[in-house]
Amino acid sequence: QVHLVESGGGLVQPGGSLRLSCAASGSIGSIYGMGWYRQAPGKQRELVAYITNSYSTNYAASVKGRFTISRDNAKNTVSLQMNDLKPEDTAVYYCLYNGLGDEYWGQGTQVTVSS
Repeated sequence: QVHLVESGGGLVQPGGSLRLSCAASGSIGSIYGMGWYRQAPGKQRELVAYITNSYSTNYAASVKGRFTISRDNAKNTVSLQMNDLKPEDTAVYYCLYNGLGDEYWGQGTQVTVSS
């Protein structure tokens, strides 16, 4: 079992920045990917960014150039730096742990971009 705890969400004005963090604990494997997904009201959950065990990254087209995902294997954390936030980035953001055959989700953290 892997437990994920997200932090860093909140209310920010358009053009502002937020940094989300996710800490993993429990039965963490030696090879795993981590990512961030989001779900806005009335919409399906979608990929925001993903980082593999070898630090390859993948971003949704809508956030490329504005968001940066990073990981710290020593601390078992993944972070998402979000810059130039837009109202359409408003959603609940979920952390994902993707091990070999195992997948776990965090509880989600709300990000609201509004003036």
